[in-house]
Amino acid sequence: MAKEKVVLAYSGGLDTSVVIPWLKETIGCEVIAVCCNAGQKEDFEAIDKKAIATGADKSYVLDITEEFITDYIWPSLKAQAVYEGDYLLGTSMARPLMARKLVEVAHQEGAQYICHGCTGKGNDQVRFETTIHALDPSIKIIAPWRDDRWTFTSREEMIAYANEHNIPINQSTKKIYSRDENIWHISHEGGNLEEPWNVHEDDIHVLSMPVEQAPDEPTIMTIGFEEGIPVSIDGEKLGPVELLTKVNEMAAANAVGTIDIIENRLVGMKSRGVYETPGGTVLYAAHKDLEKLVLDRDTLHFKEHISLKFAELLYNGLWDSPLRAALSAFVDETQKPMTGTVKMKLYKGQAIPIASQSPYSLYSEEFATFGKDEVYTQADATGFINLWSLPLKIKAMQKMKHEKEGK
Repeated sequence: MAKEKVVLAYSGGLDTSVVIPWLKETIGCEVIAVCCNAGQKEDFEAIDKKAIATGADKSYVLDITEEFITDYIWPSLKAQAVYEGDYLLGTSMARPLMARKLVEVAHQEGAQYICHGCTGKGNDQVRFETTIHALDPSIKIIAPWRDDRWTFTSREEMIAYANEHNIPINQSTKKIYSRDENIWHISHEGGNLEEPWNVHEDDIHVLSMPVEQAPDEPTIMTIGFEEGIPVSIDGEKLGPVELLTKVNEMAAANAVGTIDIIENRLVGMKSRGVYETPGGTVLYAAHKDLEKLVLDRDTLHFKEHISLKFAELLYNGLWDSPLRAALSAFVDETQKPMTGTVKMKLYKGQAIPIASQSPYSLYSEEFATFGKDEVYTQADATGFINLWSLPLKIKAMQKMKHEKEGK
C-alpha cells in the first residue's frame, strides 16, 4: 500500500528541518518539501539538497518573488494597508501566496495533507490554514506544534534534537531570534525581545543598520508611479523585482525602515518584534504623498477607512475573502489617476517626501496662492461659514435662551 503524501512548507530553518524526520518517524509518510523563494537571501540549492539529506522524498524550490510583488505587495501598497499604524505586513502578505503554492503542489502530487511548522501561538498558522481551506477544503492539515505526538516545548529543545541528529541549522541558544525574510522585509522575534524593557541590540540588523551608522549626507531619489504602482527610480524604468531591490538598497544604506513594536496578534496575545522594511517604508511614504496630491478630499478620507480594514483582513489571514477582493476593486478604482512622480529624501532613518507632481494633480496654484488671484472671491467664504456653522449657532442661541429664562 502506498504511503500517504504530505506536502511540507519548508524553509530550511530550525522548525521545518526538525519536522521532516519527525514526520517520517511519527507518521511514516512520504514527505514532499516545498520551499518558496520570495526574495529572501538564501542558498536555495543548498536548501533543496538539505531537504533531501534530512529525509524528504522530494523537494521543490519555487521562485514566487515577482508574483509576490505584483499580486500581493502592489495591491497592499495601493491600499495603503498598515496594521496598527506601523507594521507594513511583510509576513502577512507572503503567507497566502505560499499557501496557494502548497495547494498547487498537493494537487500535482496527489497529496492528502499539508504540513507547516507554525507554532500554536502565532498568526501564521491561521494565515496558512485559512488560505488552504479557502482553496481546497478537502486537504487535511498537520500542525506539529499542536500535535500531541510533538514532544518539543521550546526552540532550545529543537536545537538540541537537531544537533543530536546532525541536522545543520543556523540558530544557537545564544542568538535565538525567529526570523522571517522576503524581498519586502525581515522580522525578528524571540530571544531577548520577549522582554519589552530590553533594548534590541544593534547587531540584530540584517537588511539595514542602526541610525547612528547612517551617512551624514542625505540621498535624494525620485519614484515614478503609474496607476498607483511604482515603475521607475530616478527616471529609469524597472521591473518589479529590480525596482524593489534598488529601493531596498538605497533605503537600507540610510538606515530607513526599522521599527521595534508591540502588536496585537490575532490569537489574542501581544507580541514584540523588530521589523526591517527599508524599501517598503520609502514606497509607502511616496505613494501616500502622491495620493494627497491627486485624490479628492472625500475619496482620500474614505480610503483611510478602507486601508484600515484591508490591513486587518490581510493580517488576519483573510486575503482570499470576498471582502478583501471587494476592497481591492474599490482601491483599484481610486488608483486610476495615481500617475506621477514623488521626490524623496532619505536621511538618518527617515523617508521624507519633499516634492511631487502629476498630470492628474488637483492642486491649483491659481486657487491656493496667497498672492493676488482672479479665480477666488474671498468674500464668498462669509456665506459658506455662516451656513457651515448654522447648527452650532442655533444650539448656542437655544442655550443662551434657556440660561436667560433660568431653565
